[in-house]
Amino acid sequence: MANTGYDEWMAAIGDGEGYYLGCPDGHGSLPPRRTCPHCGASELTEEPLPETGEVVTFTEVHVPAPNFADEAPYVTAVVSFGAVKLTGVVRDMPNDEVELGTEVTADTDVNATTGEQLLVFRPADA
Repeated sequence: MANTGYDEWMAAIGDGEGYYLGCPDGHGSLPPRRTCPHCGASELTEEPLPETGEVVTFTEVHVPAPNFADEAPYVTAVVSFGAVKLTGVVRDMPNDEVELGTEVTADTDVNATTGEQLLVFRPADA
């Protein structure tokens, strides 16, 4: 499966210019998309991703998948940025300090195991 648009989206996040795809009905989704997954609208526009989001669920991983072997233990979280929710790894804060409602920013970093780019969340007050 091609990831057309995903690499560009990750680069935008890393540059502090994150965005999501919005439809006329106010739904949000992430690239690559040609239609809204909620209503089927084909008029999608790039909307700025809010600077901060809120952790809505998380888990601390002690037994990672092979591609994250050098990251463990780590916290993976789902963060709400309003119209969209992103999943990534929490960085720059102790694992036991991550809570529901923690305010974070979206960024990119390098996966210690694979060397690939990774979506990460950092504390908003850092």
